[in-house]
Amino acid sequence: IVAQVREVSDHPNADKLYVLKVDTGSEEKQLIAGIKAFYAPDELVGKRIVMINNLEPATIRGEESQGMLLAASDEEGLGVLTPDKQVKLGSSVK
Repeated sequence: IVAQVREVSDHPNADKLYVLKVDTGSEEKQLIAGIKAFYAPDELVGKRIVMINNLEPATIRGEESQGMLLAASDEEGLGVLTPDKQVKLGSSVK
């Protein structure tokens, strides 16, 4: 689904992870993402992202993750997947 990043903080128990609070249009979820080496928090706040929403929650180094942010990577780095048009939060990805 499409979600919007509302808040980004450092993971308290991991140097390479962020804790993200995202708005799915119907609820707020927390995601743990290993993208700290590629994005500053201010580059993420307000960004619409594509996430997997139907996963069972997982505990990652003591913090709960309620979904998975999608990104593409290669030898040049990493890019978070985003919709190229303004779509409603919670929109399905097909």
